[in-house]
Amino acid sequence: MDELNRLSVEEFKEVKKSPLVIVLDNIRSLNNVGSSFRTADAFLIEKIYLCGITGTPPHRDIQKTALGATDSVAWEYKSNTLEAIAELKQNGFEICAFEQVDKSVMLHEFQPKEGKKYALVFGNEVFGVEEEVINASDHLIEIPQLGTKHSLNISVTLGIGIWDFMSKMGLLK
Repeated sequence: MDELNRLSVEEFKEVKKSPLVIVLDNIRSLNNVGSSFRTADAFLIEKIYLCGITGTPPHRDIQKTALGATDSVAWEYKSNTLEAIAELKQNGFEICAFEQVDKSVMLHEFQPKEGKKYALVFGNEVFGVEEEVINASDHLIEIPQLGTKHSLNISVTLGIGIWDFMSKMGLLK
């Protein structure tokens, strides 16, 4: 780890985080939850909100893919995703739901604003982001897809979305 120049868990908790949080809206796969933690750690995400049926640590299936990231990344459980959205809006976050819906903007066309904080919402593997969460969002973002399948795995969508925001916000070093 020294050769890779990685932070310790203690250093991670103290370092300045990116202006992004993740909201997981009813994610059923514990492996996807674990992968979300691992990606959040990689990009210094401030916090993950685990909502609805989304599983919470500690759980061996989360740990299998998180590889210890549940120790570094802050998280909070909310029984209702709209509770998390309301709290985040009150704290100055703009809500960006990743979903294929009417009036969504393609990710490569969306430009985050300088100085803003964003909550990136990712939905259930089968049903997507809940309708009322979509309606409460400030931005609806879609990742263009060119093949025969109609969706990407949540962990892939999350990774692409976070990387894109970090890149556009000039936060990658």
